[in-house]
Amino acid sequence: MAAEVKSGAAIRSPLDEFQQKTRTQRSFIGHPPGLGWLSMSEVWERFSYYGMQALLVLYMTNYLFKPEHIGKVWGFQPFSHAIQAVYGPLSPQALASVIFGLYAGLVYVTPLFGGWLADRVLGRTHTVIIGASLMALGHFLMAFEASLLPALSCLLLGVGCFKGNIAAQVGDLYAENDPRRADGFMIYFLGIQIAVIVSPLVCGTLGQTVGWHWGFGAAGVGMVIGLGVYLTGRYALPPEPARDKSQAAKRPPLTGKDWRVIAILVALLPVLALSLVSNQEIFNAYLIWAEKNFQLVFFGETMPITWMLSVDAFVSTGLMALVIWFWRWWSKRWTEPDEITKIVIGTAISAFAPLVLAAAAWRVSLTGHPVSIFWAFGFHIVNDLGFSMVLPTGLALYSRAAPKGLGGTMIAVYYLHLFAGNMLIGYIGGLLSVMSAVNFWLLHAGLMAAGVVLLLIVRAVFGHILAPAYGEAKAT
Repeated sequence: MAAEVKSGAAIRSPLDEFQQKTRTQRSFIGHPPGLGWLSMSEVWERFSYYGMQALLVLYMTNYLFKPEHIGKVWGFQPFSHAIQAVYGPLSPQALASVIFGLYAGLVYVTPLFGGWLADRVLGRTHTVIIGASLMALGHFLMAFEASLLPALSCLLLGVGCFKGNIAAQVGDLYAENDPRRADGFMIYFLGIQIAVIVSPLVCGTLGQTVGWHWGFGAAGVGMVIGLGVYLTGRYALPPEPARDKSQAAKRPPLTGKDWRVIAILVALLPVLALSLVSNQEIFNAYLIWAEKNFQLVFFGETMPITWMLSVDAFVSTGLMALVIWFWRWWSKRWTEPDEITKIVIGTAISAFAPLVLAAAAWRVSLTGHPVSIFWAFGFHIVNDLGFSMVLPTGLALYSRAAPKGLGGTMIAVYYLHLFAGNMLIGYIGGLLSVMSAVNFWLLHAGLMAAGVVLLLIVRAVFGHILAPAYGEAKAT
């Protein structure tokens, strides 16, 4: 009886009270102040992450895996033997591509652990702080040749603790029916895009022109700043959500239709991985090949190859806005295609991007000289136009089609296609050292064309199951 609620009023959790208070808080461009602190923390985290990622494969290929340096890396010999036991003998460039693929893939797996740690053990705030600290340590360890493997381990664990939990805190700033939620996430992701554009310019330039350790050190400094911002803004962060152990019991049992949808969404993951082959190669073998085969001169100035990552992020941001506008315009005149159809269109467009590189490689083979940087611009425009229709549309599909009560789980499952894609690219990137560049890029186009065919098959066979009206149709 002591737990009985007086006057029939509902018990309000600390998070409910916080969200009620933030309804009237508009000190950060019309949003609660916590959005500013969380967004700036994420900006600096993404600055450090993409700055380090811009340098990683170049650092390993052009410096660390040279005979005079490789012996200094702690524990590298057994690690290398383990990788080559799976992939076979690898050249230094191929080994760098495989390691990068493993790292870039596992980045999308460790947040599953970080989410569990926050939800079940430590809470989101403490988990984010641990994650930021681990990432800062990892970036600084990257500045030393010997500590490559401990550095990558710290970064993987740190990203896992940080990535999903800080985004969840952004959501917790708003009550469920607060109309500012979507706009808040747009501001949050805009900050991420700014970081993606700026970080290769800063960390990439320092790493390639001053010294590798300067680039990695700059990434570490960025992460320390991000941690400082987060700690400073703790007063404005949402309290931990109450852990309701009865939620699993309240979740409705899965129906036959639910299981069919889950099976299709899981089976779709390797197909989606094929759709992103061109895009995921950008941080890997593309940098190695482009550095030698493009005239990296723009308006008379020679630029580091890492600047192309900033170009890609800038182009991607603009084209994503253009795609959003296009489909809004289209929907006012005609029926808007379903998600699978949009993904097919995007993958088909992106499949032409490696053909641009294949044509550039063919021209290099004829002339023996690097080609104009405008070939690179053409590649990024075509790739990013297609990518803008694939990744966010896939996220929308998995969010909408997920059975009730499994939305968060299916979103986590969706990101596993990026794990699979990066693992695939880790292997394919290694082929650059054993096959012609023309065939290398044609292979990418062929894999993406296969993805288009498989997506069309999925649409033809299972499209009615993934359609919004499937559940209602089956119920009648």
